[in-house]
Amino acid sequence: MQNKGFIKVFAIILTLICLFYLSFTIVGRQYNKKADAYAKGDLELKNQYLDSLSTEKVYLGYTLKQIREKEIGLGLDLKGGMNVIVEMDVAQVLKALANTDDPQFNQALQETIVQNRKGSSSDFITLFRQNYERINPTGKLANIFSITMSDRVSPTATNDQVINVLRQEVKSAADNSFNVLRTRIDRFGVVAPNVQRLDQAERILIEMPGITEPERVRNLLQGSANLEFWKTYDINELGTYFNEINTRSAEYAQNVRGAATASTDSLLTDSLALIPSDAAGAKIEINKSFVEYFAQPRFGMGGANGPIVGAVAQNDTAAVNYLLQRYKDIFPADVRFRWGFKPIDQRETLYELYALRGDGSKRGPALEGDVVTNAKADQGHQGSAWEVSMTMNSAGASRWATITGAEKGKSIAIVLDGYVYSAPTVNDRIEGGRSSISGRFTPEEAGDLENVLKSGKMKAGVRIVQEDVVGPSLGQEAIHDGLVSFVIALIVLFIFTCLLYGFTPGMVINGALLINFFFTLGVLAAFQAVLTLPGIAGMILSLAMAVDANVLINERIKEELANGKSLRKALEDGYKNAFSAILDSNLTTIITGIILAIFGTGAIKGFAITLIIGISISFLTAVFLTRLVYEHQLERNRWLKLTFNTGFSRAIFNVYNFDFIKNSKNIILAIAIFVVISIVSLFTLKLNTGIDFTGGRNYIVRFDRPVKTGDIEEALQPVLGGSAQVITIGSTNQVRISTNYMIDNESATVEEDLISLLGQGLKDYITPGSTINDHIQSSQKVGPSVAEDTMKNAFLALTIALICMGIYIFARFRNWAFSVGTVAALSIDTYAVIGLYSLLWKVMPFSMEIDQTFVAAILTIVGYSINDKVVVFDRFREVHQLYPKRELRSLFNDSMNAVLARTINTGLSTILVIICILFLGGDAVRSFVFAMLIGVVVGTVTSLFIASPVAYAIMRKQDRKRQLEPQK
Repeated sequence: MQNKGFIKVFAIILTLICLFYLSFTIVGRQYNKKADAYAKGDLELKNQYLDSLSTEKVYLGYTLKQIREKEIGLGLDLKGGMNVIVEMDVAQVLKALANTDDPQFNQALQETIVQNRKGSSSDFITLFRQNYERINPTGKLANIFSITMSDRVSPTATNDQVINVLRQEVKSAADNSFNVLRTRIDRFGVVAPNVQRLDQAERILIEMPGITEPERVRNLLQGSANLEFWKTYDINELGTYFNEINTRSAEYAQNVRGAATASTDSLLTDSLALIPSDAAGAKIEINKSFVEYFAQPRFGMGGANGPIVGAVAQNDTAAVNYLLQRYKDIFPADVRFRWGFKPIDQRETLYELYALRGDGSKRGPALEGDVVTNAKADQGHQGSAWEVSMTMNSAGASRWATITGAEKGKSIAIVLDGYVYSAPTVNDRIEGGRSSISGRFTPEEAGDLENVLKSGKMKAGVRIVQEDVVGPSLGQEAIHDGLVSFVIALIVLFIFTCLLYGFTPGMVINGALLINFFFTLGVLAAFQAVLTLPGIAGMILSLAMAVDANVLINERIKEELANGKSLRKALEDGYKNAFSAILDSNLTTIITGIILAIFGTGAIKGFAITLIIGISISFLTAVFLTRLVYEHQLERNRWLKLTFNTGFSRAIFNVYNFDFIKNSKNIILAIAIFVVISIVSLFTLKLNTGIDFTGGRNYIVRFDRPVKTGDIEEALQPVLGGSAQVITIGSTNQVRISTNYMIDNESATVEEDLISLLGQGLKDYITPGSTINDHIQSSQKVGPSVAEDTMKNAFLALTIALICMGIYIFARFRNWAFSVGTVAALSIDTYAVIGLYSLLWKVMPFSMEIDQTFVAAILTIVGYSINDKVVVFDRFREVHQLYPKRELRSLFNDSMNAVLARTINTGLSTILVIICILFLGGDAVRSFVFAMLIGVVVGTVTSLFIASPVAYAIMRKQDRKRQLEPQK
């Protein structure tokens, strides 16, 4: 084999990279175990332990915080947590920009809001324009928007020009919303959150593993964000007050410390009664005076000025907040204290406290951030330090000139969401609303400040249009089911390969599979990917498909040995002749994975990424590493008597001589009958369409005793307006309740109201002393607008996948007959799964719902099924090159018979793995895997009796046409 040295070096480097990145997961798990041992079940103590070490360098110069960020993350279905898609209120943006009471504008806007929330394939701006021009055919949008946007929209601008400007404004508002939400999630303290923009500019996906307070998260995400400019105090103005709070807090701390020995003192009793809890409900221990909490006090230094009171350790900020609140009567009424946004030390533990001065009768900010029209970070003149320029509208500019004139020499604090991002000193009165903020910024810090200033008052609120909440108990079951199915699937694969090819070749394949698994995990860790239950399924499936490459190679080696070649020569030719088929089949599967990754979200994207990585790695392990092993052993005169045959394989597989072309007519007739039955079923039984496509809510509820779905449904119908469907999930004491009741209700309390209604309906089933929340394992919400987009993306993904397959086949085999045969067979594969789901969804003991996971299964079937077609066509091309004058029918039949053993072996290995996952992998993937099982069986049939016969029929017509053409 050529390039042995390169393959070895590459494998060693990849191994070291995988070991390096996987080591973070091992170290992180060790510290997690230490935290569990220390806390003994107390979550608060566990978090305190981990927080205390978060900035300590504990491994290879990395802090524990960095290590935890580099661990292989567990998805929501494994760890529990919350996944939401929020949508920006574009109508609010347009109202702010229009600044008009024009009735036709308002009517168009209201109609657009209704259409958008019901679901539409068009974006909000497109719908708005269509409605406005329908209501007012001669209306000019410039008349509405040129007043407030005179610098971008002229009174003579066309509607096209105005719409382009509006799209830019919506994108800018979406960017601002993204920045604000990302900052909020970071402040919330979620480990490894995922915040990303979706295809539609106004939508943002947020995944938060480990979240146990969904209501708090909803309030956090949907609350408005305010950018504010505050006047500040010089701390030397507050020195007397700080002395007073220090004296009184010292007495308070002493009283608290005496709690263990005294219980009758009235002052002590009062103190204990006022010991607070922080936002998470944890008690705050006051054991020091106010000054003692400051690691870097400023107020104790003579002649200190500026608004910074001092720096406090993060864990002590709650205690300082409490003392400031308790003794707020000491300070002037206009004093407000706010924390800096970022830590100031390298260990990221110290945060600065600022003293702000309230303005006006309300003692609030001096200026609101909605006056900011633009901000830009850039380097100063001649490449000097970074600074941020800011412009304001006319009203803001006038007020800004007054403020800066009065506060000359003092600081103005820039505050977003209650945190101080910067407090620049005013050098002089600023006229015209154009300011430059400098302060020895790094490029990153300048960019952050630019985003803060652009955020202004969040130009548009956001609402949650899709939500998944997974309880940790359900996640633990998913982990267990996933691991069990994975281990058993591996064992089954190992036994099957040894039965097929003998112990030594079988163990070479098994070793390659283990290396494949190791490399896949390592690459996932390097990319900091999140592992989900569908991701585990994708990993198992990629291992099963990796067997296909090894089967192709071993079957070719057996053929070469049967032709009388020596073992060395058979190995060489076997690998060489199998290469093109393996390359084509892997590339087609990767194409499907890429389409899944583009159009999928959440768990589906995780499945796609895992599948792509697994297939790519399998090419390395099957084609190169296994060959290195064989050549290494043969060079040392070992394994010289390998036959790649066993009694099991000889008993089952013989030399085949089927006439597939002739028998395809009967199969095509059977398929036609099935198609007719399926069409009838689709019109009568229909499909069990999930909320991904219809919109609605799902709740998985677990009871303490077995229940009947009919009884649960009957109990819920009156309280849910007749909209309730109930099916059993996993066991007889667990059900999934689906409803679209109040799906269009945008009330802030709608989730609480629905859960309350569930509690009313299920009161006879709730354990005494418990609430409905104790029984709800997970919840999911999909708004109608998201459902519309999901359906659109599903059909688009499927169409693109089929087109891509057809183009690839044409590019590889240079004849459109192969493309037509492939697309025809793949279409039948797809339709067969859909048809059987329509026929069986009412009788199967698990959910057969048409949702995003089902779409992922269809696309995976397309990627897997095409492997068989490629292998057959690849063998046809090879045989045709050897025997160009052989009759076309014989070429196709010989090619299919030659690869039949490979087709059966690969199909059996994949089916065995799928069966393991089907019965042991948990409810989360059961529907997905059942679709895969149908697809593998049907795909094998269509490869032999549809793809090749269709290609044969077209090529025969091509030959006849060429024969009839006059010779030149």
